[in-house]
Amino acid sequence: MMANNDEAIIMERDFSDFIDDDRSGYRGLLEEFIENNSKRLVIKIDTLRSVSPDLAQRFLKKPLNYIGLFQNVLTTKIKNLKRQMFEKMLDMDPDEVDEDLKKQIKDTMNQQVFIGFEGNFGSHHVTPRGLNASLITRLVCVEGIVTKCSLVRPKVLKSVHYCEKTKRTTSRTYEDATSDSGIPTTSQYPTRDDQGNPLITEYGMCEYKDSQMVSIQEMPERAPAGQLPRSVDILLDNDLVDTVKPGDRVQVYGVYRAIPMSAPELKTTKFRPILICNRISLLSKEVSGPSLSEQDVTNIKNFSKYDNCFDLIATSLAPSICGHDNIKRSLLLLLLGGVERNLANGTHLRGDINLLMVGDPSTAKSQLLRFILNIAPLAINTTGRGSSGVGLTAAVTSDSETGERRLEAGAMVLADRGIVCIDEFDKMSPDDRVAIHEVMEQQTVTISKAGIHASLNARCSVVAAANPIYGKYNPDLKAHTNIGLPDSLLSRFDLLFIVLDGINPDHDRMIAEHVLRMHRYKDEGSELESMLGSEQISTLGGEFKNVSTVKTTSDLDTPVFQKYNKLLHGAENKSDIVSIPFIQKYIFYAKTLFKPRLTDEAREYIIEKYTEMRSKQTPNSIPITTRSLETMIRLSQAHAKCRLDHNVTVDDTIVAIEIMNRALSGSNMKEKEKSQQNNRNNKNNKNNNSNNDNDDDDNNDDNNEPDLNDFENKNENENENENEEEYNEEDDDDDFDIQNSNNNNNNNNNNNNNDNKNKTKNNNKPTATTKKRKTSDTPTKQQSKPPSLTIPTQPIQKTKEIMDVAKVINQFLIERKSKSLTTTVQDIIDHLKSKFKKEEIEKTLCYLIQISRIALINGNEIKSMIQ
Repeated sequence: MMANNDEAIIMERDFSDFIDDDRSGYRGLLEEFIENNSKRLVIKIDTLRSVSPDLAQRFLKKPLNYIGLFQNVLTTKIKNLKRQMFEKMLDMDPDEVDEDLKKQIKDTMNQQVFIGFEGNFGSHHVTPRGLNASLITRLVCVEGIVTKCSLVRPKVLKSVHYCEKTKRTTSRTYEDATSDSGIPTTSQYPTRDDQGNPLITEYGMCEYKDSQMVSIQEMPERAPAGQLPRSVDILLDNDLVDTVKPGDRVQVYGVYRAIPMSAPELKTTKFRPILICNRISLLSKEVSGPSLSEQDVTNIKNFSKYDNCFDLIATSLAPSICGHDNIKRSLLLLLLGGVERNLANGTHLRGDINLLMVGDPSTAKSQLLRFILNIAPLAINTTGRGSSGVGLTAAVTSDSETGERRLEAGAMVLADRGIVCIDEFDKMSPDDRVAIHEVMEQQTVTISKAGIHASLNARCSVVAAANPIYGKYNPDLKAHTNIGLPDSLLSRFDLLFIVLDGINPDHDRMIAEHVLRMHRYKDEGSELESMLGSEQISTLGGEFKNVSTVKTTSDLDTPVFQKYNKLLHGAENKSDIVSIPFIQKYIFYAKTLFKPRLTDEAREYIIEKYTEMRSKQTPNSIPITTRSLETMIRLSQAHAKCRLDHNVTVDDTIVAIEIMNRALSGSNMKEKEKSQQNNRNNKNNKNNNSNNDNDDDDNNDDNNEPDLNDFENKNENENENENEEEYNEEDDDDDFDIQNSNNNNNNNNNNNNNDNKNKTKNNNKPTATTKKRKTSDTPTKQQSKPPSLTIPTQPIQKTKEIMDVAKVINQFLIERKSKSLTTTVQDIIDHLKSKFKKEEIEKTLCYLIQISRIALINGNEIKSMIQ
């Protein structure tokens, strides 16, 4: 309230002078304000500060005393200006008058005008956590995310009543604790006048205003670790209602108030904080990320020029987790994301990538989720057991004080433009899992409950981890039976990895050494600081410094590579390790500024590969649908972002399809492994050489990830001198078409072998064909064993030399195919010998075998051809 009328008159004059001042620029905006039929004029606090610093300071400290006066002055000026415009229209030629504007001015002549504020609020610009008692009755700016929205309700301002006996009309005004005076009046309509005569309420003459209550919460990425996010209630009225919905990131300007609790009879001194809003604006759709300096941008651009920048970042993710290279590569693409499309016909094509990990316990699935929570700008964690369908999407709740219905946002809505990590995904009930179907594809949450109909945005990636339905993956059952999730849900995951806890002595030893190194590693002085604290260490004269807390000369500049540490990175792994802060900045930069588009070559390649994958899928494998085609596009776009390229090339699609090959049909691989194991157990020959039992299946066991292709080497031998192998004709995707081109050649060889067998038939001929992973028969003295092509257990890094050889192979196959010529492996080797060195050919073939591009795994045969 104003101290006295004289001060009010002075303040009204100051407000009028500010509007008329040419420096403010508001006088010229009033006509535009009238034409747009606006109800609220936004005052920039910076402009007010430049024209009248004292007036700006008064608004920040005592806004309740001045906002009402300012609005009255503005309403009077708008009313006078409307009258002038209307009188001018009456004198004009009727053909030149805008009748709609004329009617609008006439109808809104006495309309109340409101003001809002924006600009730099200094120390009054806070988050919900920063609101405290010192800011009560002050003008503040608060940023947060909308979590709850109530229904829009009318609030009475003035009621009109008529008495039939006295033929008189009376009126009454109403105020509540949120009004400028802060003194609430009774909320009941009068039923009798002072003489006791009954009154009739004239509802058509009463004045009301719209009112809505929303709650905003501290943004998840800004909340301190280990603490619950704070929230505050916001009161919206008049033209501000229904301007936001749950999940929106907003900036609210208003007066911070403390109002009594709902039960005034309770003897308590506690008040309920509330923010009386005068302006609310939507923030950027993108999640705020780390700050980038000029040096950071330079480092990011230079790093993107590395040929293996994608592999460098992928191998640096989650350094405390051993292995899982393919999953780390997939998570990097998930963090980068594809390109979102909103077509003119209303179709929404999501760019977010969803990933599911299903596997045995104790395979670091939950730890990978934890790493995503730490590195992503916005990530919300939840569990299958502790989440419900409405908790993940949205719910309609009742306000504990008013009893009103509210729309409350769930985890996926709060994670809009972020990532949702769901652990123990298999523990969710089927009804709860159905609730997220719409979110994972359409990326919206539609609510139609208790009279509330709304559609909320939930544009987020989903990373889920689950255990098989029986606790451990059972090789005797099909993949769908092990996973226990419906196809309608599985198809919404772009990538599905089956993580197995295979028994392999070498791999187990590597994991054990890695875990022990992690237990021995610690930052310098971190243990002492955790026990005593930095202040006590300083008091004791200690000079220990925690490496993670030491600040450099520039907090914004981030080193690209992390200093090598034997305990952290291992004695054998001396490759460059990218620092986690730099990875965060690199991902933020690439995801924000680059929206790559498919080139014509990439489109044709994706179409060709999709057609091949559809034609080669088996009944036991995961179905290849149109969503798989969209997955190829999203993964290719994410890889192009990693290279900081605006175009998606064929190389990007090759990497994308390679990762899909590693993930899509891993379950089918397990079934074939089981079949092979049964065949090996039934062998009569007990003298197999275990040293020669190295193939792609062992490599997959080393990585604890089944590969897409499974090679079944069939061996039909009558004598020990015969040593031939075949590959399975049902092998999956073959980028270089060696598999199909060799079918005829292998069939011819088999026919020749059969002829030879018929000529040399004896009584010792085996009665059934025996399948072997690798021939273990010892060669005779007359036959020398060809040199073996050993496939490394560790993934071979893609290099420029390898890609050069691969491109020559691809071009050679295309030329042969156009001439309808059958191509054998020997043809390819002969073609390469004239162009490349023996070591380059050998390394390329090993790489192609590792990534399941070549379906021929007979290392002895390939090696002898190279020699």
